[in-house]
Formats: sequence, C-alpha cells, structure tokens
Amino acid sequence: MFLSVIAEYIAGDPMNEKIRWVKLTRAEISEKMKELGINVSRNIVKKLLKKHQFVKRKMQRKRSTGKSADREQQFNNIIAAKEQFMNSSNPIISIDTKKKELIGGNLHRDGQVYCTQAIEVSDHDYSHLADLKIAPHGIYDIKQNKAYINIGISCETAEFICDSLKIWWLNHGKNDYKTANEILIFCDAGGANSYRHHVFKVELQQLANEINMPIKVVHYPPYASKWNPIEHRVFPHITRALNGVPLNTITEAKSRIESAKTKTGLSVTANVIQKTYETGKKIAKDFMKNIKIKFGESVPKLNYTISPRTNSIGVRYNM
Repeated sequence: MFLSVIAEYIAGDPMNEKIRWVKLTRAEISEKMKELGINVSRNIVKKLLKKHQFVKRKMQRKRSTGKSADREQQFNNIIAAKEQFMNSSNPIISIDTKKKELIGGNLHRDGQVYCTQAIEVSDHDYSHLADLKIAPHGIYDIKQNKAYINIGISCETAEFICDSLKIWWLNHGKNDYKTANEILIFCDAGGANSYRHHVFKVELQQLANEINMPIKVVHYPPYASKWNPIEHRVFPHITRALNGVPLNTITEAKSRIESAKTKTGLSVTANVIQKTYETGKKIAKDFMKNIKIKFGESVPKLNYTISPRTNSIGVRYNM
C-alpha cells in the first residue's frame, strides 16, 4: 500500500535507474495514507521510506560542466608529484580561496546552533548592509593535517595569494620543515592563481626570491577543482563552524574559523591580512626574462617550478 501511494510521485535520473526521489514530504505521505484509511505517523513514514532505500540526502556537486583534454594525464602528474614529495622532507600544500563572507550588518546565515531562543537578524541579506567582505585564503598542509586561513579584507589577487603563502612559510612552514629545499603547491586552474595569468607567475617569482626557496606548482585540470584536497578536507569543516551565528566582527569570524576541527585531528589557524590590494595590474611584455621558470615535460602549462633569482631585479608591472 505504501509503495502504491508514492508511486506516481516518484521521479528519477534518466541516466541512472538507481537514483530515484519522492516529491512528497513525510507529512504529505502520511495524509495520503490517511485518506485510504491507514493512520501512520511521520516517524513511521520515515522508517518505510528508509526500508525502500529513500533516505534524505543533499545534492552533490560532482558532475563537471566541461572536460579538459589533459585531464587524465594531469591527474597522473599530480599523483607522481605527491609520491615524490611524500618521500622527501619537503612540504605539500593545497591552496584555494574559500567563498567570500559578509561581516557585520547582523545578516542571516545558514545552519543551526543550540540556543535559548532564536537569534534575530536582518530580514534581508543585502550586501550593502555589511561592513566588509572577507576573502579567506586557505593553505592545507597535507603532511601535517593542518590548515592555515589568511583572511583578506581586500580583493583576491595573485599578490594576496602570494602574501598568504609567505605568511604561512615564515610563521609555520619553515619551522615544520627545517630541511626543506622545495615547496609543492596544488591549486586550481582558475581564479587569481590561474595557470593562464602571467601575473601569478610574476608574484611567485617575487615570493621565491623572498623566501629563497624553489616553488613547484601543479594545477588541477580545468573543471576538476573539487579534487583539490583543501576543498573536501578543510573548507566543509570551516563552513560548518561559520554556520548558524551572525558574523558581526572580523574577530568573530577568525575565532569561528579556528574552532573548525575533525576527528582525524585537523587543526586550523587563522590570521587577518589588513593590506589593500590593487586589481588590474598588467605585467611588462618582457616579464619572462625576469622569471626563472622550468616547465614540466608533461602538460607544461599546468606544471612548472619557479626558482629564486640571486640577482633579482624585482617585479615589473606596466601601470
């Protein structure tokens, strides 16, 4: 009887017969069964749904919106690079900038927390009500299972990303990896650290010069950013820590971010970068002669190492 009640309200994925869902709530199912003379509570409906493999789930962002011709080869390069560095005394870090967050304005946030009564916030989430927008740049140390979030209060630029990396290295990395002679960075193919943006390479050269350390960059292929380790090992836990309470000050945001942790021992350290970053910088046409870069033999556009220049003449921009 239960299956006959929900039969006409079942939809499914035309590409996968195993994926089906019911377009009714438990209360609606209970009501329809009551119309047939069968009184069942919502809890009983839940058990019946579970018995027939209908469990409440969220949509999962796993299907790529496009495809990269180098996808398979680049994943092989990623595996090889990781294996090489895991057997060394050098760090492996995964980086990305998390979704920007609004601070101030007493704005609504998703999620729930235990409280004596509901927290009242503004009835609209207009961005102009906020005091500022922050850009949390994350650095995940794969070997140490530690995350470092540098909270930017300005624009997300290549300079901001490299400043974030420098802060991590000077305050944490060089102490955790005292004998390191190279840094491996996994990052996405787009954004401020895009492999297509020459300004990112220029800023990496400046960083390599300042910390006197070669930097090996391995980009995930286009449309594959969800495989970047920081995306699934760090950011979901930070999102959960930020949910349910208003973020009225940057200090509150920093504290909430640092409260994120997992049963596997993830620890999170947060820092605020007060610097203002300029967008729209254009590099000089001859910038490559000032960069000490070596491209990989396989998919070179996504794999390269930038080494420090002993005779650095600095970063050059066309303003």
